[in-house]
Amino acid sequence: MVKHIVMFKFAEEKEGRSAKENAALAKEMLDALQGVVPTLKSSKISLNSENANPANFELVLETEFDDMEGLSAYAVHPEHVKVVNFIKSVMVSRACVDYEFKK
Repeated sequence: MVKHIVMFKFAEEKEGRSAKENAALAKEMLDALQGVVPTLKSSKISLNSENANPANFELVLETEFDDMEGLSAYAVHPEHVKVVNFIKSVMVSRACVDYEFKK
């Protein structure tokens, strides 16, 4: 199994929306990928708490795949690419880790 974890920091304002609004929109788009991308086994998308430090990243994505090939297929899936293109247009930074584990 492979766990793919990504955190995003969004621009304070981009495309007429706040960082919080763009994070919420990105969450909706990422949630919609479950059941659409065949290799995506599970996903959990969370927004930074209203009570947390505002300097934190606004969104974290946790996904699971059977193997690295599944992750690679997800990366180039057309519906995922649409989400990536949106996020790239409104983010300022990204942190990611991919690790393999036995379930």
